[in-house]
Formats: sequence, C-alpha cells, structure tokens
Amino acid sequence: MLHESFLQLLRTYGYGLLFLVVALESLGVPVPGETALVAAAALAARGHMKIALVVAVAAAAAIIGDASGYWIGRRGGIAFVRRFGKFVRMDDAKLAHVRRFFERHGAKTVFFGRFIALLRTWAALFAGMGEMPYGQFTLYNASGGIVWAAVFGTVGYLFGRNLERLQNIVGDASWALAAVIVAAGVALWIWRRRRESKMPKEPDTKSDA
Repeated sequence: MLHESFLQLLRTYGYGLLFLVVALESLGVPVPGETALVAAAALAARGHMKIALVVAVAAAAAIIGDASGYWIGRRGGIAFVRRFGKFVRMDDAKLAHVRRFFERHGAKTVFFGRFIALLRTWAALFAGMGEMPYGQFTLYNASGGIVWAAVFGTVGYLFGRNLERLQNIVGDASWALAAVIVAAGVALWIWRRRRESKMPKEPDTKSDA
C-alpha cells in the first residue's frame, strides 16, 4: 500500500520527486516509478498537482532514465561482463545471444517493457548491452515512455480517489505480465533444449590414421 508519508512527500516536493523516482527506476534502480506516477496523478485529481504536468514529467523522466540506462549498459555493461562475467556465468557467447535477441525483438521489448515489472527496470540496460542501434532504441523508448505516462497518468487521475485499491490492481497486473513472460521464456528454453537433445549428432568423418 502507499504509505501516507510518500504521498506527503509528493505533495511537498511534487514534480521533482516524481521525476527522480521514475528516472531512477528507468535507470535500473528498483524503486516504485509506476506507483509514483499513479500517486501523482491521483493527487492531481484532488487538486494538488496538474495532470498534464504529471504526464509530461513522468514521460520525460522515463525517456531520460532509459537513455542513461542504455548507455550504462552499452559502455559499462559489456566491459563489466568481459571482466567479471565468469562470476555471474556471463560470457561473450551469452552477450552474442543478447545481441541476437535485441536484433529480433528489441523494438517490442523496449516499448512494451515499459508496462511490465522488472522489464521496466532492466530493458534499457540490456538493450545497451545487446548493442541495439541507438536510433531505433530512442524511437521505441520515447514512444513507450509517452504512452506509458499517458495511460497510467489517466488511470490514476480517473480512479485516484480509491488510490490504495488502484495501486494494488496496477501492481498485480504488472507482476502478472512479468510472471507470464518469465514462464514463457522458461518453457521456450526447455523446448529448445529438448529439441537439440533429439537432433542426430553429425557422424565422425575423420578416418583412422
């Protein structure tokens, strides 16, 4: 539930706090950016803030935070993996897999990841590590951030008088989507492993010396 002290902080620091929390979440810090947006929109419905500014600030914070996360992933993430990857079971082969994934699914991941818990925090970092073209990333990052801010800002504004229930519904939906994606990913990985194990091995063509 939203603690009253957080709402008071939003009333006191307003758009600056909203920008900070959303930007930090987009940068990769696990803070409740979506909750802050919904709460700010609810406060706008009560006359404490302006909904147009809430949406604009949240969209700008999401876009800037994701852009920063992208460059951290691209400049620092690859170097980190190559230096310390053995400790987290990450190597160049897995980096290549990340790159292939973002070549095929990068646009969808960046845009729709904005609406899904975990992906909202980590998608930009992995897009950078996967070396997704920055122009393409920027297009889907900006469009995703604007649509996300508009949708959840509108929901918070329209239903903000029952804020705690609204927060629970939004949070549950976001985590449910994340769980479905994780389950689908695990199922796909298991299916591929089974398919590879059933594939006939290539015969040894080497002749005896």
